[in-house]
Amino acid sequence: MPAIVRAITAASLVGALVVLQALELVPSAPDLALRTLGVVAVGCVAVVGGSAVTSAVLGLAMRDGVVGGQHGGILIASADDPIPRRDRPEVLRGGTAIGYLERFAIVGAALVGHLEIVAAVVAIKGLGRFTELDTAAARERFIVGTLTSSCWAGLCSAGALALV
Repeated sequence: MPAIVRAITAASLVGALVVLQALELVPSAPDLALRTLGVVAVGCVAVVGGSAVTSAVLGLAMRDGVVGGQHGGILIASADDPIPRRDRPEVLRGGTAIGYLERFAIVGAALVGHLEIVAAVVAIKGLGRFTELDTAAARERFIVGTLTSSCWAGLCSAGALALV
């Protein structure tokens, strides 16, 4: 299934939950077990569904000429070589795994009420990727991916908090 279809499905589910809660149409679960199950389900949608949402947004936002690498990173063209070659090193590898951890930390931070953890997550991510952000394409992908992933996790956190 294409990333855009998965992204729309996940966004619809979480959006519906947030809207229903805002309209006070979400009944509270009768016991702790059901509430916990609901929060865990929304947390899973945040972590796993965020990958589809982020991939879809990156696909829409990335400029032409950005070529995906074998390991999930991107191949960057130099000024001398406007077309990325397959023998160039990949940058921003491991973004999918980092995104899962990022969204997990953000949802967890919201659920425990310590949003300062979100600032630490973004800072750690930026410092860890700093040496790979020497081209405009890498910086653009990093910023778009981070903001999309963080906003998705924040939206899902609102849905999870609605169930608590």
